Amino acid sequence: MKISVVGCGYLGAVHAASMAELGHDVIGVDVDERKVAALNEARAPFFEPGLDALLERTLRSGRLRFSSDMADAAGARVHFVCVGTPQKRGEYAADLRYVEAATEGLLAILAPGDLVVGKSTVPVGTASRLAEMVEQKVPGAMLAWNPEFLREGFAVQDTLHPDRLVYGIAPGEPGQRAQELLDEVYATILEAETPKVVTDYATAEMVKTAANSFLATKISFINAMAELCEATGADVKQLADAIGHDDRIGRKFLNAGLGFGGGCLPKDIRAFMARAGELGADQALTFLREVDNINMRRRIRMVELAREVCDGSLLGKRVAILGAAFKPDSDDIRDSPALNVAAQLQLQGAVVRVTDPAAVENSRRAWPDLDYAATAEEAAERADAVLVLTEWQQYKDLDPVAFGRIVAKKRVLDGRQALSREAWTAAGWSYRALGRRTD
Repeated sequence: MKISVVGCGYLGAVHAASMAELGHDVIGVDVDERKVAALNEARAPFFEPGLDALLERTLRSGRLRFSSDMADAAGARVHFVCVGTPQKRGEYAADLRYVEAATEGLLAILAPGDLVVGKSTVPVGTASRLAEMVEQKVPGAMLAWNPEFLREGFAVQDTLHPDRLVYGIAPGEPGQRAQELLDEVYATILEAETPKVVTDYATAEMVKTAANSFLATKISFINAMAELCEATGADVKQLADAIGHDDRIGRKFLNAGLGFGGGCLPKDIRAFMARAGELGADQALTFLREVDNINMRRRIRMVELAREVCDGSLLGKRVAILGAAFKPDSDDIRDSPALNVAAQLQLQGAVVRVTDPAAVENSRRAWPDLDYAATAEEAAERADAVLVLTEWQQYKDLDPVAFGRIVAKKRVLDGRQALSREAWTAAGWSYRALGRRTD
């Protein structure tokens, strides 16, 4: 099948290459000509494990190419809309102008029987409005909503081997035709017995935001417990281990620490709250405001803990920050808790050096006033404290004995529960972590 993917950022580039891997003829369209040129050379404009190899393989096969001209998408039977929906400046609501512009741009090349498929995360009600516009302008064309569930660092795997597919379709015969086309697109995935949920537009739109809100709530719950553990002398890791044995709760996403960031969870829960308010159902999601508040308090508490470790003052203290990306296996620094903490430490007089295996250049562009190092060893040279704020495997694998020869003071703050407390304390380090006992 010939497919177009409109918007070739993180979601779109991965989706386009993955669809070509499944055997489809794919054209990716993006307004950024430099991005298009890089992708046509199999160079992803962001770090994602496995994507460069996938791009190279599918481009070489002839099944994938990228263009800055929407006209090149003409003739495709299915058009995926994969543009961003950032938070509006000064508001909680999602900015839908890119989704609307992409859909409007497709109208000029759509034909009756074509299917527009939204993958962007949007407020409930968006799909029905766009479907009406598509039907009015191109009678016989259809719209479906097919939310994505990608984890940065695992995006290729999550696209080719998803844990479920969700179709939001119109009622009646148009919806049936849309479902048949999507089944054809995802035939290989469905043959692997991947669960499929077919539902209405509103439910499909809510699936992604509800999932992200649940994950955010679980993370903030254990971080709230960490606050109580610090007040009572309890240990949040042992607490999480104990309650995680309950199958109804589970251990995943119960790692207390610096909290969540990135381009999805923070803005999605805020947009969810904003849309609930527009619908007059804001009381249903008031708990998400506290979820957000707990998450942001973790960053403040990490700065406070660093000050405590540095004998009550950060002024002139050399602090190494290991990690800048909001999560490992990514160069995404959007709403990065690590960089937020680094900037606050610097404002309070610390001499901060930041390192990250993938995100230093992005960080340097966004936070030029911070000092950066290429390696953990360089960042930690003569440091008074080391903060592990992104749980990269490289940092988990550090030898605490050898690393201890580099620093001025053996003081480590584990912001992600990533290190072995036993190994580091045995090597003479003072180990501190949010919600953990000091003994």
